[in-house]
Order: sequence, then structure tokens, then C-alpha cells
Amino acid sequence: MKKFAVLFFLSILCTAVVLASPPNKFNLFVAPGTLSENTVTLLWDKQSEKSNTVYEVSLNGKAVAFTSKTNYTLAQLQPNTTYTVGVRVKQSGSSNEKENVTLRFKTAAKGKVYNILDYGAKADSAFKNTKAIQAAIDACTDGGTVYIPKGSFVSGALFLKSNMTLYIEKDAVLKGSTDVQDYLPMILNRFEGWELKTYASLLNAGTLNRAGTYNVKNLRITGGGTISGGGKRLGDAMIKASGIRSRGRLVCLMNCQNVCLSTLTVTEPPCWTVHYIYSNNVTCHDLNIVTNGIRNGDGIDPDSTTDSYIFNCTFDTGDDCIAIKSGKNPEGFFVAKPTKNVRITDCDFKRGHGISIGSEMSGGVSDVLVQNCKAGALLHGMQIKGTKDRGGYVKNVTVADCQLLQITVFSAVNYNNDGEPAPEVPTFENFVFKNIDLSGASLKEPVIDINGFKDPAHRLRNVSFTNILLPENAKVVINDAENVSFINVKTTSGAKPQYTATNSSGIVYEGGK
Repeated sequence: MKKFAVLFFLSILCTAVVLASPPNKFNLFVAPGTLSENTVTLLWDKQSEKSNTVYEVSLNGKAVAFTSKTNYTLAQLQPNTTYTVGVRVKQSGSSNEKENVTLRFKTAAKGKVYNILDYGAKADSAFKNTKAIQAAIDACTDGGTVYIPKGSFVSGALFLKSNMTLYIEKDAVLKGSTDVQDYLPMILNRFEGWELKTYASLLNAGTLNRAGTYNVKNLRITGGGTISGGGKRLGDAMIKASGIRSRGRLVCLMNCQNVCLSTLTVTEPPCWTVHYIYSNNVTCHDLNIVTNGIRNGDGIDPDSTTDSYIFNCTFDTGDDCIAIKSGKNPEGFFVAKPTKNVRITDCDFKRGHGISIGSEMSGGVSDVLVQNCKAGALLHGMQIKGTKDRGGYVKNVTVADCQLLQITVFSAVNYNNDGEPAPEVPTFENFVFKNIDLSGASLKEPVIDINGFKDPAHRLRNVSFTNILLPENAKVVINDAENVSFINVKTTSGAKPQYTATNSSGIVYEGGK
């Protein structure tokens, strides 16, 4: 997926820069928004399908770490300093073992710290800290850090800005108020595909503008602490006051660029947890997202956003763990802002509805990579979903080297289908599934269930399954599809699964007894 190979030459927090390096087969680059005065997170492409591949990370020519992941965070760097980082495969017999790919970067200058206690904040459950924390944010100069120390600090809606860090210390909790009045005035937002007014979120950045450019840039939210919202109580109060689509999020980014959320526990949203719309270069890594029991408690929702990187995250959610979106029906179709270049790696999906694309995908979704992930008892597993009314497309999706329990492509979900239809039926095409362990799947439903649209011009097209391990007596269902291949798709005993193909053509089966 070459679009993930971008080498970023950008200003992060004023003076941190990535210095241009020549293209390389590793596609080594700095994750957007992660380069600060003392840390940086690196990403690169997987170099081998072997599970025992180990990468050596070096700093200024000296090996500092070994990892089996395709990311690494360097910490305890010096401010305003140029470094050279290298990555190579450290594995006997590898063709890349001697190739050391390097990248140069310069950390940011040391910025000023704004402790919220100095602005009147109190770690007192009876005290609302909205004004105190907002005052610290407003005072923060470019490159500065708003610091939330140990303790629990109750707050209503907060509005972040460009060129700053919100640092929530370990054992610190930014706790959302449960009073709907603390999330007024309502703001223009997007929910379930529609642009509409909603309550503000606990953390807000940017203003929504479908025709505009990015209005908040270079923002980090990190620190090791917890962001805990008003949860079900707040969500229910918002529904009662203004309807189900009025609810704010926990973290909402609109028209933002170069943003990183990292090393936090994120929990108790009123509905969706982390939602970013019309944005670019967003990184979410090392997050623990817990929303079990929350109505519409999605974990992370990239929405009409380009270049999104999600890795090392754990999900235990009351709805989709990740839901990739781009608007709904005619509005999303005509706004035509696709979500593209989404990279999801090294994540653990413990509970939830699915690792999902859709159901709102009317602006289009393309170039999605899901790799080296593990999924537990998700309701629909890895799923791509929509309806014939959506319009748009989902194409160029690769799911590789994962442990899953189900793969589904739904073309007629039975929810969130109100409103007028788009002028054409969606297109689902070019999906690759390879090196996937589905052996622990339940047999109550088909382990692989893929469906195109009934319209002959919009069948599911060009799908390949390669090296897939299934449980004994597994069922595979194919409906309304063209050019689907199953290569080395076997049960644990080496047998073929039970295939059922309806209204489909160009189906190829190779492998299995």
C-alpha cells in the first residue's frame, strides 16, 4: 500500500521537523503528530509474512531496541536536537538483514508548561474545572503543554487549539460532567452520516467545514492518564433533552491535521469515543478504549479523513471497535469526501460489534490495511457493511496476518437507513484477505459470509482469500459476487469448508481435501 509510504516534511509543535530522506522499501516514516520535544513514534511496512520477524531500531547508529511490531516509540530524547534513526530486519537468512533504512528528524524546542492547578483547578468531585482548564488552554503558547496532574478533575466541554499538548499525567483523570448544560452551546457536527447540531464533546478541536481547510493543526493528547466522560447518564440526558443524534462525543476532531492521541485510557463516552471528521494525518496509538454498556459506544471513528494510523490499541466496546465512515446517502455522496489510507496494526479487539467499514460510506472508503491484529468475540468480526441506498464505494481493503473469528460483507444492514437514497448503488471491490487464523470461530453462522448487491452492475468484485485456517465443518457463503478466489482455505484437518455460492460467477477454489 504505497500511499502509506509518505515521508512527512512538516512542522510539529512549531520547531520539530522530519528531515527528508530517500524512498526505501521499508517506507520508514514518523507517525503524524508524534514528534515532540522528547519523543517520536516510527512506523514502517512489514517486511516478511513470517511471524518471528524481528526488527532492530537504532538511534544515531547504536541499536536501542528490538521489536516484532512495525512501530516503535523513542522517548527521553533531547529538545531541539537532530537525530538519525535506523530500522533493519534482524533475522537470520532475511534478504533485508543487512539493509539499514535511516530517517533524520529534529525534535521540538522545549515549550512552556501550564499546570491547571495554577489556574484554579481542584481535584474535587464537587468542583467543576471547566473554566480553569480552559483558561490554561487559552493561555498556552505555541509549543506549550497544558498539564493535568494526579487526581480526578471534573469538567464540561473543553476546546483545544493548534500547536499544543494536553498532557494527562498517569493517575490523573479528566472526568466529564454529567450535566448537559456543561456541553452547550450546541455545535455543528456530524453523526451517523448527517451534518447537524449536537452537544459539544468533552474534548473538542476544530470547527466543521465541509468546504474548508484544516483549522487546528499539530495537537497532541497524551500522558498515561485517563479521559472518562459522563457515560450513559450523560448520553441518556442528551437524548431526553434533544434526541438521540444530539449527543456529543468524548473526543471530537473536526477539520484537524497532524493530531496524535496516545498512551491513555479512554472510557465512558456519551456515545462514540474518538471521532474525527474532514481531517488529515491522525494517529491513535497505545490507547485502552473501554465503552462496554454504552449505547453507540464506538471506539474510534475515522470519518471522511485521510491518512489515519491506529496501532497498539486495545478495544472493549459497546458497539463497533473501529468504524470507518464517510457520510450517508445523498449528503455523503455529494459532499464526496472519502476516507482513505487507514492503517490499523497490532491492535487487540477484545469485545465489540466489529472492526468495521461502514455502514455510512457514501463518500467512499479506499486503501485500508488491517494487519497483525487479534479479535475476540466480536458480533460480526471483520465487517464491511452498507445498504443499496448509500452510494459511494469501498475498495482496496487488505486484511492480513490476523487472528479473527468472522469475516462478513453486509450489503443490507437493517439499521440507520433513514433518509433519501443516493443516486446510485455502492461498489464493493478489490478486497484481499490473507494469512488469517479463523480456527476459533463459532459454527452458529458462516465463518466467511460475503454479499454483493443484487444489481448486476454492483456485485461484489475481485476478492481473494489466501492461506485461511477455519474450524472443522466451517461454512463459507458467497452471494452476488464476481471473481472471488479461495486459495489454500482449509479447516484444521486440511479439509475444504462447506461452500455455498448464489448468483455468483468466477469463483475459484484451490486447496483442501
